[in-house]
Amino acid sequence: MSTDSSDQVLEYPFRAPNAVEPPEEWAKLRKGCPVAHVRLPSGDKAVLVTRYDDVRHVLSDPRFTRNLSQEGAARITANEGGSAFESEAAAEISAGEQHEKWRRFISRWFTVKRISAMQQSIEAMANQLIDEMVAKGPPADLVSELAFPLPVWVIAEILGISVDERDKLATWSNAMLTLTQFTQAEVDKAQAEFTEYLMGHIAKKRAQPGDDLLSDLIRAADQGEQISEKVLMLTAQGVLVAGHETTSNMIAKMVAMLLSDRKRWERLLAEPSLVRTAVEEALRFDANAGFGLPRFITEDIELSGTKVPRGTTIICNMASANRDEKAFERADDMVLNRAPNPHLAFGAGGHSCVGQALARTELQTVLSVLLRRLPSLDLAVASQDLPRREGLLVGGIERLLVRW
Repeated sequence: MSTDSSDQVLEYPFRAPNAVEPPEEWAKLRKGCPVAHVRLPSGDKAVLVTRYDDVRHVLSDPRFTRNLSQEGAARITANEGGSAFESEAAAEISAGEQHEKWRRFISRWFTVKRISAMQQSIEAMANQLIDEMVAKGPPADLVSELAFPLPVWVIAEILGISVDERDKLATWSNAMLTLTQFTQAEVDKAQAEFTEYLMGHIAKKRAQPGDDLLSDLIRAADQGEQISEKVLMLTAQGVLVAGHETTSNMIAKMVAMLLSDRKRWERLLAEPSLVRTAVEEALRFDANAGFGLPRFITEDIELSGTKVPRGTTIICNMASANRDEKAFERADDMVLNRAPNPHLAFGAGGHSCVGQALARTELQTVLSVLLRRLPSLDLAVASQDLPRREGLLVGGIERLLVRW
């Protein structure tokens, strides 16, 4: 590979100074080595891109696949079986040419209109969780009391899973987003239990369909669409894993960002109409977004003047791209009324996040309810002391102790 930079191989992912600040490597790489050689947790080598234009280019190019089971693709983790990227690849393989049709079908379920209709239900869930948290009194861990359960409850409703079964889902979701936190045996056990549960749940939905995503998919399958039981199961699994972990982490990180500089919170109390743009800015400003999105490139390309040969695994670091000074004015400031805000938190192109309308609605709803219910909310520990979630593919905060 021809490159102006040194051939030094960096260990990836990088370590950030704390839960709300970015690793210093991002700015250095954007400036001096935008196409960097890295070693992944598996020990395999890949290329990391950190600039906005490069990340957007790779993610938007339909030639590059998310399927990391191809020969020559880097493994992300040492225990790859059952991890999120492996599962995503399985969905792509099992659906084959049906993948785009499947994606369009799923997208119909996650329209802004449909998600807006769920907004009241999401608000009621947020209020119930806050009621329970307030009853226990401060200090409280906002992660376990609100940020972690809420998205699980929302996904359970979308999949037609009953209230008393929804807490099982969170455990399985965690295990399938492992980098190093769980052993391969634990990942396999969670995968097997989850698969068994979902197959039973699908059978129940087939017998008694309702107004939920799985029932709709089953109806489509019964009307001649080629949707196998495996694709149904992988869809449910994908919706849970993608829709739970990332959103629960983002709720906690958003609140931490807003409270780490109290003026931000006070501005939203004074101008609650800024909730929508504040959520978008929190998504852009997130310095603890986790691993990034891998792509396996099947043709030679050039990025920032560097030739990248086909057969390379590229890691797209959207969080670094979102801090690119060439793409965003005052990129290192959290500007609550920033508009436009073309951040890449949900990816770009044909594989951008199907559930982004849902994530936005959950984040806006939770923030609005917290501002209204707990205007005096504050961190109970210094922001630099917030414990991070370790060993998972998505970055987050382990505990967010708050008082009010």
